[in-house]
Amino acid sequence: MSYFENSKLLWKPQQPFQTSIARLRRFINRKHGLSLENYDQLHQYSIETYTFWVDLWEFLGIISSVPPGDKIIEPGTIPEVPVWFPGTRLNWAENHLRRVDDAIACTTGGETGVVKDYSYRQLRELVRQMASAMRAHGLKAGDRVAAVVNNTINAIVICFATASIGAIYSSTSSDMGAPAILDRFTQLKPKLIVSETEVVYGGNVVNISAKTKEVFQTLRKHGTQLAIALPSVATGKDIKISNSVSLSKFLSRDDGRPLVFEQLPFSHPLFILFTSGTSGPPKCIVHSAGGFLLQSLKEKRLHWSVDPEDTFFQWTTTGWTVWNGMLSNFANGSRLVLYDGSPFYPSTREFLKFVNDQGVSVFGTGPRFIAEVIAQGINPREIGSFEALKTISCVGSVMTSPMFAWTQKAFGDHILIVSPYGGTETCIGLTTGNNSLPVYAGEIQCKGLGMDVRVFDPQGNNIEDTGVAGEIVVVRPHPTQPLYLWGDKDGKKYRETYFSMYPGAWQQGDFVVMNPVTKGIKILGRSDGVLNPSGVRFGATEIYSVLERFLGPVTDFLCVGQRRPEDVAERVLLFLKMRPGTKLEDSLVAEIKTTIRNALSPRHVPAFVLEVADIPYTVNGKRIEQAVKQIVSKSGMKPSGTVANPDSLKLYYKFQDLPVAELKSRM
Repeated sequence: MSYFENSKLLWKPQQPFQTSIARLRRFINRKHGLSLENYDQLHQYSIETYTFWVDLWEFLGIISSVPPGDKIIEPGTIPEVPVWFPGTRLNWAENHLRRVDDAIACTTGGETGVVKDYSYRQLRELVRQMASAMRAHGLKAGDRVAAVVNNTINAIVICFATASIGAIYSSTSSDMGAPAILDRFTQLKPKLIVSETEVVYGGNVVNISAKTKEVFQTLRKHGTQLAIALPSVATGKDIKISNSVSLSKFLSRDDGRPLVFEQLPFSHPLFILFTSGTSGPPKCIVHSAGGFLLQSLKEKRLHWSVDPEDTFFQWTTTGWTVWNGMLSNFANGSRLVLYDGSPFYPSTREFLKFVNDQGVSVFGTGPRFIAEVIAQGINPREIGSFEALKTISCVGSVMTSPMFAWTQKAFGDHILIVSPYGGTETCIGLTTGNNSLPVYAGEIQCKGLGMDVRVFDPQGNNIEDTGVAGEIVVVRPHPTQPLYLWGDKDGKKYRETYFSMYPGAWQQGDFVVMNPVTKGIKILGRSDGVLNPSGVRFGATEIYSVLERFLGPVTDFLCVGQRRPEDVAERVLLFLKMRPGTKLEDSLVAEIKTTIRNALSPRHVPAFVLEVADIPYTVNGKRIEQAVKQIVSKSGMKPSGTVANPDSLKLYYKFQDLPVAELKSRM
């Protein structure tokens, strides 16, 4: 069985020499007297010399008070993490608020149906007011600001204001439970905590003031000095929370001072993000202002083909790294659309209509949403023309070959489908999209510029050209490598997590394979969750790509390995969530197994096909395979509280005692 049997050509660039990537290549050729002819040569240049990052700085027009000097990197406190651009001074927020005009910067919408535009001039003034009030309340560079916020203009204003004074911003989504929020923020000891008091999701307005009060009270015990309770999302009125102030009261300290952007080192901390924490306490990952600015702008402008005249819309929560990354569209001068609420309410069709009506040209979504559109039998072009749409970016989990093909056909042959792969730890596409290269179904087009990505076998040999699956690693530093893990004073946890398997090489923790012919990449799943029945290693994504043809009666699925203490070998369990009113019949189980056998191999066939009422997801829309694997394997490890639907995990404990003999199905 080949990993690339279904990798058919879907899309070819019409004008590959007119893309932003091609313009960067010509810029570098002129500057250095080179003759780079294509993307492969440009990428090779980008990983051979750190001068590439200076070239990128100039090409993107980064604003700084002290520009890069002769030294690009110098040794850091952790040997594997250098200090980038020592001596440089800049401000991340200043680069995003460079426009001061009446062009629309941001459009907000959501389940309420209210759509509002904010100009760049209005956005900058809102940030000025917030930053002025923060300074009046004593916040300064290095302080932590934590936010439990909906995806609204308030979240962006608080983030930019925090960055303008050099404080460190960290956010979670407002639908996260109090234990998960506190697992994160008690580690940071923020000086200021901001929280919603209401959430709108799935047609319901949920009062979360009790949770907000609990978070405020607990963080007060961990050194938090200031707490802001945001107003009702339904009425705009203040909801009183003890030991906190309203947003209007906080902003009353604005004394009219101008917006000042503190000029800080390139490596000054900007964001603290969190691993999903599905199998233990989340790690607090610290990212630099300069690195995040340079890499995020590179990704959007070059790899995702976002131009200043574009409208960018990424469905996300504020607790996901793509939220932080999408803010680079302001630095790009393009319009950003926000959506607060569920993409499935009042209906999937209404959500797609919103995308069309807003004239979205670059649409960021995820495989889970695409799968639901397929399952509902929706034809997007019966909803709207989507005439402005030019790029669809599908992030968060793996986009399979059938999903690639369906999306291309459904939205149009001219659409570029991008399926970036990175993570919270790197905040950038290790592998990503490229409108200068063709798209093959199920394949990520290329390695990101400046990212020296390889595929290693267990012995550390590079096997990327063999078509054999292995670990994805990065063997050269890049600017969004985390500065450190918060609280990891000597860097021990950092090194053990990312550099212990392959000394000197960053291990991302995913199982991948590269097409020797197209050089496209397939992500097969977490390497710690790789399925290994009878010694044959494969990723759950291979199973998912087959199951997508059963969407309709099946609405969702999860595939994990089970190896309990009493088991000699691992076996594969496949869990199916059925559409309401539909049962998992033996005939469907037999059809699924036969299809998997024919499409993949006999060893891919699950030992059990099991019906469950729900599939667990993180708040960022990722299937939680590892926690389920731990449960069914009796590992004893307790999953953390970061699950969007935590009750779903309880459904899997009953499968710990499955008999050794295989069954046709188990209800």
